[in-house]
Amino acid sequence: MAWPELALDTWTDTKDTLHLWTQIVGKVRTARTPWINHSWHVTLYVTPRGLTTGPIPYDQRSLELAFDFLAHVLAVRTSDGQVREIRLEPRTVADFHAAVMAALDDLGMPVKIHGRPNEIEQPIPFARDHTHASYDPAAVERFSHVLGHAHRVMQRFRAGFIGKVSPVHFFWGSFDLAVTRFSGRPAPVHPGGVPYLPDWVAREAYSHEVSSAGFWPGGGPHPFPFFYSYAYPEPDGYAGTIALPDGAFYSQDLHEFVLPYDVVRASSTPDEVVLSFLQSTYDAAATLGNWDRRHLDRAEPPGPP
Repeated sequence: MAWPELALDTWTDTKDTLHLWTQIVGKVRTARTPWINHSWHVTLYVTPRGLTTGPIPYDQRSLELAFDFLAHVLAVRTSDGQVREIRLEPRTVADFHAAVMAALDDLGMPVKIHGRPNEIEQPIPFARDHTHASYDPAAVERFSHVLGHAHRVMQRFRAGFIGKVSPVHFFWGSFDLAVTRFSGRPAPVHPGGVPYLPDWVAREAYSHEVSSAGFWPGGGPHPFPFFYSYAYPEPDGYAGTIALPDGAFYSQDLHEFVLPYDVVRASSTPDEVVLSFLQSTYDAAATLGNWDRRHLDRAEPPGPP
C-alpha cells in the first residue's frame, strides 16, 4: 500500500484520544515489567495491524494488550488462552480506562496503574476524562499504515549500526516511533523539564550520548506529521549545513532536524528519502561528536560463515 495521506488537521481529535488510550495500555505494561535501561520496558511495538505491548509477565502467566487498527478492537490475551476484546469507537477516555481495567479484573489479572497522563500539558486523570472521545476509523487505519512504512525503513536504518541501539519502538508518552543509537560515552546530566514526567526518568533516558530519530504525527510549532532526528548532547555545528533531502530543515523550536511526511509521500522513492535523512543526520551527529565510528558502524550485513 502507498504511503497514505495523514494531514494532522483531519484527525487531531482522534489522535488526541488515541494518544491517551495508548498511555493507559502502556502503563499496564509499565506496571508489570521490570525496569529496562532508557525506559525500553514501557514501549509498544508495531505489528501488521497496529500496536502491541508484547508479552507482559503476570505471576506464572503472561498477558498481551494489542491494538488492532484494522478490526478496531483492543484485544487482551493471556497465555492460558483467554481473550477479551474492547471496541475502538467513539468513547471517552474514562470509559476506555474502565473497560480495560474491567477486562483485566475479569481475567484474574488486576493491574493498578498511575492514573494521570504523562508528557501532556494540563493532563486530566484517565478516570475523569470525559473530554476526549473521538475515533475516526479511517484516520486510524491510515496512521497504522504510516507506522508500518516508518517501521520498515527505520529497521533498515537500525541494521547499519553494531553499537548499542534501541529497538524500533513506540513511546506512548510522546506518541512517536523512535530508534536511538548510542556512542557508548556518558552524556551531561539532562536538564529534565518534560511536562508531567519525573526528571529522573529523562536523566536516565539520556544518561549516554545519543543520536535519535523517529516519526511523529505532529503538533506544537509544526502542525504536520514528520520524521525527526536529534543529538544529545548536540555537538557544535550540528545545526549547520549538511546534505539533507530537499524539504528537510533544522527546527530551532525543537532543536531537531525535520523531514515533513508530505515530502516523503510526494517522492517516487519514499523509503530512500527517509533513509537519506536518517543517515545524513546521524553522520553529522557522530562525526561532529567524535564517535568511534570504526567500531560502531556497519556498512554491509554479515554474509554466511
